[in-house]
Amino acid sequence: MSAFGSTLANTNPNRSTEVVHPPTDSVSSLCFSPKANYLVATSWDNQVRCWEVMRNGTNLASAAKAAMSHDQPALCSTWKDDGTTVFSGGCDKQVKMWPLGGNAVTVGTHDAPVKEVAWIPEMNMLVSGGWDKTLRYWDLRQQSPVHVQQLPDRCYALSVRHPLMVVGTADRNLVIYNLQNPQAEFKKIGSPLKYQTRCVAAFPDQQGFLVGSIEGRVGVHHLDDTQQSKNFTFKCHRENTDIYSVNSLNFHPAMSRCSQPIPCSAFNNDGSIYAYAVCYDWSKGAENHNPATAKTYIYLHAPQESEVKGKPRVNTGGRKRNTLSHDA
Repeated sequence: MSAFGSTLANTNPNRSTEVVHPPTDSVSSLCFSPKANYLVATSWDNQVRCWEVMRNGTNLASAAKAAMSHDQPALCSTWKDDGTTVFSGGCDKQVKMWPLGGNAVTVGTHDAPVKEVAWIPEMNMLVSGGWDKTLRYWDLRQQSPVHVQQLPDRCYALSVRHPLMVVGTADRNLVIYNLQNPQAEFKKIGSPLKYQTRCVAAFPDQQGFLVGSIEGRVGVHHLDDTQQSKNFTFKCHRENTDIYSVNSLNFHPAMSRCSQPIPCSAFNNDGSIYAYAVCYDWSKGAENHNPATAKTYIYLHAPQESEVKGKPRVNTGGRKRNTLSHDA
């Protein structure tokens, strides 16, 4: 297996289109505008960048449009539902709002780095999760949070499909909220996976969620107590004795293996373009990272029908699983 950071490694086995002017350090999040093909990335070089993605048939191209910065590494991003504004959070403990074409302003702050942000159009609010063990709900007309919700530990992952919100924290906690009553936990469970949570993804039908961890495994969990027999876990992202973290979960296609980790990914609003970052994800520590040879890539992929077609599982009544998880 090629070493992390090797210049000889094939980072693009899917022959995807590389985004121009990529970040100079590892990518921490990717998100597409819900209204147009604008892609935003946050990265460990403190930057929040935006590209326009153009598609002509199966050909994709990109153009750098704008950028803004945090004082320390930027960790997360999300779009407002009208496609006009980007929100981000970072190690500077700030939650920022960036109207495209304008200047970024600070919406609010946490007492520790901000790991996740999500816009909730049904509530006209932004929610942020931090390593200060809190969720904070923000009304953009004021700088104080509307509500601060204590978490059992540091926020590691968050996914919203209103009214369902799933939060993964340190110590393998999974906290479920019904956003029609956001000030109370709907349910709290231990992860069905044995090791640290890296990502969660709420079902599109709001009936459950996926959870991925550092052990190369994904858990499928239903909220309805009568559906618990349908819960299961499956192994993935393993090669011989090597096990890789599941860093990102999305409901759509499957792709070939890259030679470096994939720390984050995103689909555009109609699922016709898939963006994914290829770079070091720090899972093997600083001693396995060589800044002199490491390079960060963001690729664009036009999913084909054969990649997105669901595959029924055996003995599940024909239920289809067309989830995409990524590590490398």
